[in-house]
Amino acid sequence: MTATTQSILSADKDWWRGAVIYQIYPRSYQDSNGDGIGDLKGITARLPHIAALGADAIWISPFFTSPMKDFGYDVSNYVDVDPMFGSLADFDGMIAEAHRLGIRVMIDLVISHTSDQHPWFVESRSSRINERSDWYVWSDPKPDGTPPNNWLSIFGGSAWHWDPTRMQYYMHNFLTSQPDLNMHNPRVQDAVLDATRFWLQRGVDGFRLDTINFYFHDKELRDNPALAPERRNASTAPAVNPYNFQEHIYDKNRPENLAFLKRFRALLDEFPAIAAVGEVGDSQRGLEIVGEYTSGDDKMQMCYAFEFLAPDPLTPARVAEVQKAFAEAAPEGWACWAFSNHDVVRHVSRWGADVVDRDAFAKMLCAILMTQRGSVCIYQGEELGLTEADIAFEDLQDPYGIQFWPEFKGRDGCRTPMVWDSKTAQAGFSTAQKTWLPIPVEHVLKAVDTQQGDETSVLEHYRRFLAFRRQHPAFAKGGIVFHPVQGNVLSYTRTLGNETLLCLFNMGAEPAHAVLPDGQWNTLEGHGFASETKNDGVELPAWGAHFARHA
Repeated sequence: MTATTQSILSADKDWWRGAVIYQIYPRSYQDSNGDGIGDLKGITARLPHIAALGADAIWISPFFTSPMKDFGYDVSNYVDVDPMFGSLADFDGMIAEAHRLGIRVMIDLVISHTSDQHPWFVESRSSRINERSDWYVWSDPKPDGTPPNNWLSIFGGSAWHWDPTRMQYYMHNFLTSQPDLNMHNPRVQDAVLDATRFWLQRGVDGFRLDTINFYFHDKELRDNPALAPERRNASTAPAVNPYNFQEHIYDKNRPENLAFLKRFRALLDEFPAIAAVGEVGDSQRGLEIVGEYTSGDDKMQMCYAFEFLAPDPLTPARVAEVQKAFAEAAPEGWACWAFSNHDVVRHVSRWGADVVDRDAFAKMLCAILMTQRGSVCIYQGEELGLTEADIAFEDLQDPYGIQFWPEFKGRDGCRTPMVWDSKTAQAGFSTAQKTWLPIPVEHVLKAVDTQQGDETSVLEHYRRFLAFRRQHPAFAKGGIVFHPVQGNVLSYTRTLGNETLLCLFNMGAEPAHAVLPDGQWNTLEGHGFASETKNDGVELPAWGAHFARHA
């Protein structure tokens, strides 16, 4: 990293506010050694693609030492790289190259639970009197031998697993091989903060905190109450999962978390220009919790909930409803929005099952996402307009999908390898004969090389629109005001200082007429959408958009 680049990156402490963050799932981004699995050297080699896209930062899903029962979200060593992905030297090289290109690096911290192969848990389960005996959530059974309460695991079944050595149950919110840490223990907090410091000293620019509202549990282990059927939704767990039948007020979302988040933020503030985004997974109180965790400038800089990651159709009313709900629940907070990530069906498929022109649909969704109030996460392959892959049961890797197949097919459909070169084997991702997940033919047809330089492609649209967004700071940091919905037309203004920008979107498959708000509006160019202005408004093609500045 040059001194100039380093000083620029270090100087802007507010860089995260309105940033575009590109999420990388390391198993599937680029394989550098021919084993069919992506790695850190592969990410380094592909950083120019991200720089050309115009992203401000990357977020890398876990690459720590792990038995990979949940593909890295089961950590057995917080301060090393799994050999599958390379070495600490490879990580350092990746950081240096990213910073040279002006890209910040955020990494995924999974500190609500570890792998059952982590040395901490191996020691904890060995007896009831060892040094780490209370580093995890242990409990005696009820008198009849059943688990201590009714808590459920997101991955199915009870959240408690019997351990014959201790003759006790341990808690796991996810797989049985992912025991929950006891964050009520100050020594556990110190240990995970020490791991955080390790990566800060290695030069990371921030963190994505996995399942941030799962850190603490109710010390009294009280039963969760039942949730009325009319209040259930599938925003954080599939509808077939009984996890949705409870109101999760005791197994997560505990008030004790606020004090720990302040400790975490104090550590971040020891380093220049560091930011963190927390993942809040809750189907009833998600935005309210986001508000709690981002208030006061002493906890998280930003959080995201699952409102735009849920299966609910995206409509003009839905966009307005989510933004207004966020503003009410988190008036001091800052959101980080995403339409896709490594856990949900890719949004072009999730919302566009019946859409004929998927590319036009993807371009419109890109523009909506990039003009929301908040920061933005792009998930790898989204910039190519990739659809959800259809993975055969025999090729499934995800334990979540295997558990609930076929009603829920798991997360592998959004985790298939990135496609770079349509003319080479495995689409340029790997030289291996077989990759860890198969690469669909329809993805190969959308590889980077097929879209590069084609101004009508989804890739070039993303590049163009990110550049357009940078030219108008109101899109990144301004306030937002929604106008009355006109049929399928979504309308809002973004304002920062003296600049007010109008955003109009036709979220339908037929042309639409949109009436302009009062005042004089000058059409903006450079975003790639075509529209026709008339005296009283704008004619928008299907999946079209229009942007204007208030005179």
